[in-house]
Amino acid sequence: MNLRSRRTDGRPTIADVARRAGVGAITVSRALRDPSQVSEALRRTIDDAVRELNYVPNLNARALASIRTDIVGVLVPSLTQNIFSDVLRGVYDGADGSSLQIQVGNTHYSEDEEERLIGQMLRQKPAGMIISGTDQNPRSRAMLESAGCPVIQIMDITDDPIDTVIGFSHYEAGRAIARHLIDAGYRHIGFLSGWMNSRSLGRLAGLTDTLKEAGMYNPKLITPIVTGEPVHERKSPGKTSFATPVGARKLLSNLLEAEPRMDAVFCNNDVMALGVLFECLKRGIRVPEDFGIAGFNDFDIMAAAHPSLSSVYSPRWESGYEAVLAMRRRLDGDESGPRIVDLGYRVMARGSTDRAGRLTSAEL
Repeated sequence: MNLRSRRTDGRPTIADVARRAGVGAITVSRALRDPSQVSEALRRTIDDAVRELNYVPNLNARALASIRTDIVGVLVPSLTQNIFSDVLRGVYDGADGSSLQIQVGNTHYSEDEEERLIGQMLRQKPAGMIISGTDQNPRSRAMLESAGCPVIQIMDITDDPIDTVIGFSHYEAGRAIARHLIDAGYRHIGFLSGWMNSRSLGRLAGLTDTLKEAGMYNPKLITPIVTGEPVHERKSPGKTSFATPVGARKLLSNLLEAEPRMDAVFCNNDVMALGVLFECLKRGIRVPEDFGIAGFNDFDIMAAAHPSLSSVYSPRWESGYEAVLAMRRRLDGDESGPRIVDLGYRVMARGSTDRAGRLTSAEL
């Protein structure tokens, strides 16, 4: 087995990984090809060396052209949230009728898990990669930049994509919902969130900047920001996330206690908006006359609630679908497509923010 110690382009080789891990190159090759052939402890040692060196095997795109698989690696942060169920539905619809095989990885909102899955998927020589979000850590980004296949980031927008990005601006969406609430006549507008990721922070920044421009910003009306891992399917049963209807009711109570003048709230997701509506009903707070409620993502239940709930529509299915279509074009040799695709968003104004009574009874 002839293993060069250094590629001509300066990137690390399997021999470099072997030296870092303190094992033979053949052992590294075996572990990368089939991790079950080595012990768990040794696999972790080799994985650490791979991450430290930003090593991805066989990355020469031309050499790999004839041995690429039909696998498309798709990484999403959750399999239990409807947001990403819609994204995956779009991915599978986009792949329909092609030879592409979708392989899904769940990062659980963890940078370390995302990094691990990227390395694992790239070792399978995929036809392409689809990644949710644009905030990959430096090691993950380095691997994806060297992947030798199309890489498409989705559900966000950036001026500096790894390869191609298809999504929308969460910052502009936050500005748009703030303007809607102001135009509807609300003056003491809060923000409700159980936890935050980079996309949530973009929404908050847009809301905050717009409120400051209007002279309406009040820090008392912003829930304490917790950035990090949410309570999700890997947590033990019985734990309650604030990003739920029950959690939203508690957070709303806290905000009203801190600032009784609050007359509207933008919720980080639709589930929390429902919780706010339930708490308002319990307290006898009239919606929309005394209090406005807006959510984010615009699930079907928002239109079915009473009063119907305003929200920001996010192009979830479209993101997955357009990502696969763009990848199929690239794999067919068409490089003419744009690298930045803004799918936009829509403010869906409904009964919960109709303070001026502009909507008809049918729309309510």
